[in-house]
This record gives sequence, C-alpha cells and structure tokens, in this order.
Amino acid sequence: MSIRIVPQEQLENNEKSSTVGVIPPLLFANLKSLYSSRAERLRQLAADHALSDYLNFAAAMVEAQQKVLHDHPLLVDLTDVLVQAQQNNRPPLDASVFPRDTHWHTLLHALIEELMPAANGQVLITLENLKKMPEQEWETLADSLLAHQFNGEDNDKAPFIWAALSLYWAQMATQLPGKAKAEVGEHRQFCPVCGGIPVYGVVQLGTTSGLRYLHCNLCESEWHMVRVKCSNCEATGNLNYWSLDSEESAIKAEGCGDCGTYIKLLYQEKDHRVEAVADDLASLVLDIKMEEEGFSRSSINPFLFPEYTTAD
Repeated sequence: MSIRIVPQEQLENNEKSSTVGVIPPLLFANLKSLYSSRAERLRQLAADHALSDYLNFAAAMVEAQQKVLHDHPLLVDLTDVLVQAQQNNRPPLDASVFPRDTHWHTLLHALIEELMPAANGQVLITLENLKKMPEQEWETLADSLLAHQFNGEDNDKAPFIWAALSLYWAQMATQLPGKAKAEVGEHRQFCPVCGGIPVYGVVQLGTTSGLRYLHCNLCESEWHMVRVKCSNCEATGNLNYWSLDSEESAIKAEGCGDCGTYIKLLYQEKDHRVEAVADDLASLVLDIKMEEEGFSRSSINPFLFPEYTTAD
C-alpha cells in the first residue's frame, strides 16, 4: 500500500513541522457540503439534458442522503480499527472484510422513507420491494455490490443499497483518528481508506491546484495519484486523451493502451463547478465513444452499475 493512514503520533516530527511543498496524499470528504453541492450540480446538469429525468432522480437521492445524514449521525471510535489495519497492512475500512453494523440498515430505512412520498412508477415499486425485504437480503445484496459482483436483476435496487452503504462508510471515514502518509509503493488505483475504486479523477484547483485525485465511489475520500499514469494498471507509456468538445473541455477520458481501460478526468480549472458523480453521470456520451474505441471502463458510478457480474 503506497498511502497508509496512521495514528497522528506515529508521524515523524519533521513530517508534522514541515508541510511546505508537501502534497496531501488523502483528502477526506466535507460532509457538510458534499451532498448539497452534488445535488445542486445534478439539477444544473439536468436542465435540457437528454437524461434529465435520471439526473433529477439522482439529485433527489443525494438530497435524501443529506437529510438522513443530518437525522442519523454516526459516532464511532475507530482507534482499534486503525491499529488492526496497520498490523494487517489493509485499508482501515476495507469494505471486503470490515464488519458492518446495523447503522447502515437505519440509513437505508430512512432513505426509503424519505424518497417514497415523491416516488412513482418503477422507482416506487423498487422502494416498496426494498421496504418489504428481510434485512438479511439487504446484507446479501450489499455483499455482492461490495465484492463488485453485479446482477442485472438487482440493478434497480443497487443505487439505494449503495447510497446507504456509501453514507455509512463516508461517516466512518471522516472519523478515522489518523493522518495519511505517502510511502514508496504501487497499487494506488484503490482507495487507501476503504479499498474502493474511483468514480472519476479530478484535477483540482485551490491549494492542490493541478494535482490529480481519484474520488472513491464508496467512502467519498479522494487520494492523490500522479498525472499521466494509468489509474488502473499504473503504466505510463501508452496513454491517450479523448473529449467530446475540444482540447479545452473540462471532461476528458484517459485511455490506456496497455490494459485497455479508461477513466474520465474532470479539470476544475476549466469549470470550477464540476463534481465527480454528477458530471460523470451527465457525460455518458463520452463513455459510449470510449467503448467504440475499444476501451472498457475501470471505474463505477454509484448511480450506474454494470448489467452483469464482473470479477475483480
């Protein structure tokens, strides 16, 4: 693991005192603004968009996440979790092994209740079916999603299950009692907090201007990965970039000729409003173009799960 989260006291004194020129290896989500900003961007993009109905549905889901976050805060001591993660050399909230508690059930129940009054059609049917399902079946669906085993028959339920899981993991991530430490190593294609995969890469503005961060599709954390390097296989020699508009586009796809995958990149300097989940969902035409070029997507949007089972 090339980015590790360690207790603050384990950082070397010089790392604590000298921060000039140091690249922050990890950025935790600001949950006070994350969901409100995402919902606002989704509604902006929905105007006159061919996928306006789905973008507005996603906005309603994100607004529900904001409300549920406020009504059902999670307070948890993760000190022991961080120590165990160091001993096992795993991300502290590794979704493949982390023992979920029933807080995420509370979040899913609340999301369903928040969304049902305005729902209709297939969305209402799916919410009603989810509400009737035994919680053990929720756990089975969660296990499959977190293992990246996708079943087209359950895709209607996946965004709701994932919304609750993501809200659960994001709350935990922001309470980790440690700091990120960059080390020599590879495997930066996976989130150092939960082991998740990215939605998108974001080339940022502000104090991290010009740096690329990958945005986790589960815990909402962002971790640094150098530019002009494949975010899937980490090769550097055979990368090409596509956009739909021009070289000045705020959204581009980085395709790797070595592994045959691509990830989309957002450039905040081109448009400061871009948001990982929202702009990814609104730029599906670029995904179609990349598939036509023979590339497969290496990332997953929480509102757009694959139709068929995939292997890690």
